[in-house]
Amino acid sequence: MSHHVVSSDEWLAARKKLLEKEKELSRLRDELTQQRRDLPWEQVEKDYRFDSANGKETLADLFGDCNQLVIYHFMFGPDWPEGCKICSMVGDHYDPIVLHLKARDVNLITVSRAPLAALDAYKKRMGWSFKWVSSLDSDFNWDYNVSFTQEDLDGGRAYYNYQAGVKFPVTEGPGISSFYKDSSGHVFHTYSSFGRGQENFLGIYNFLDIVTKGRDEDELPYGMAWVQQKDRYGDDSVVDPYAK
Repeated sequence: MSHHVVSSDEWLAARKKLLEKEKELSRLRDELTQQRRDLPWEQVEKDYRFDSANGKETLADLFGDCNQLVIYHFMFGPDWPEGCKICSMVGDHYDPIVLHLKARDVNLITVSRAPLAALDAYKKRMGWSFKWVSSLDSDFNWDYNVSFTQEDLDGGRAYYNYQAGVKFPVTEGPGISSFYKDSSGHVFHTYSSFGRGQENFLGIYNFLDIVTKGRDEDELPYGMAWVQQKDRYGDDSVVDPYAK
């Protein structure tokens, strides 16, 4: 590929000009981060129960010894043969930092509707160590708008990313939610993010955004069609489950 080539002095001048915009973006990001923390909370009233290696656990149990909880809503339906390939890439990102988060009073848990045995098998295949629990027998996924009925999908009535009538290719959607538990044991929902909001947790994009080709993603059938499970790259026999 060809590109505009200049002298060192011209390159430095252009880089410094861009640096000013990068600094402005950093300031705006800091403001947005503070506004996110300033959002009001909603108390979680429902008694959610999850299947885990320790048996049935409540939402409050998932905090462990921490007061802050982050839940990644991993796309893995009850009858799916394996987990979502894009969620798998997200899992590759956060698996190594779970212990670091605990040092900052944050427990990160992964939740899916697939049965616990299926989650354990896929977790072993991917080589992950994070805690993964099943919400199959609870309303959790439905209440946090990351699971849809086939009827809703067929009729274009799915509610996702705070919008109704969303067209979605499969019955599960990705998301991330945070919660806080006070000294009395009350649990509060503080934040949830969906759709492109997940890019904040994909460090790979920070690297792709500084190279010449950038993300180099096609718009159709969807931007992240290139992603595969880490043990599937180079396997041309893999059929994309989301290319509809």
